[in-house]
Amino acid sequence: MLPFRAIRRTAGAALVLAAPLLVIAASSAGAADPRLLGTFKDWNAFAFEEKGSKVCYISSQPKKKEPAAAKRGDVYVLVTHRPTEKTLDVVSFIAGYPFKKESETVLDVAGKSFKLFTDGETAWARDSDTDKAVTAAMRDAKGKPMVVKGVSGRGTKTTDTYSLDGLAQAYDAINQACNVKR
Repeated sequence: MLPFRAIRRTAGAALVLAAPLLVIAASSAGAADPRLLGTFKDWNAFAFEEKGSKVCYISSQPKKKEPAAAKRGDVYVLVTHRPTEKTLDVVSFIAGYPFKKESETVLDVAGKSFKLFTDGETAWARDSDTDKAVTAAMRDAKGKPMVVKGVSGRGTKTTDTYSLDGLAQAYDAINQACNVKR
């Protein structure tokens, strides 16, 4: 059995490939094109088949990226269900740049702070309990924004501010699509 961190890396690579702007790359990696389940204000819900198993995820892009002049690729937050692998609510952030090696990002949702580890361009929660806590905080934020702070490999400090409007509806859509009971 793979260690949890290796599973997250494997899942993260697939998610990066499945992100809405990288659909072509996903097809070449053995995953079917993501199917849009719906757009819910600032969030989109998707599902796709990978090696015969259903994967469902929601994604959003930040409303504000600071510093605005920083050169970055696509920036996303994702929450993913892989029910066949018994991984639910996996939270990841794609920064659009390689994070500083061995750094952490700080995520703040309505005054609740979480530290995430980084690997390449992606930040993750360290365990499934933290994933669940982050997802619950996002759902309970009641219109407050989510802020993610990180540091690039070049030392640039970034702050991304996400709207959580529509997250609950998008989350419900992936629960239904992946047959996850909540």
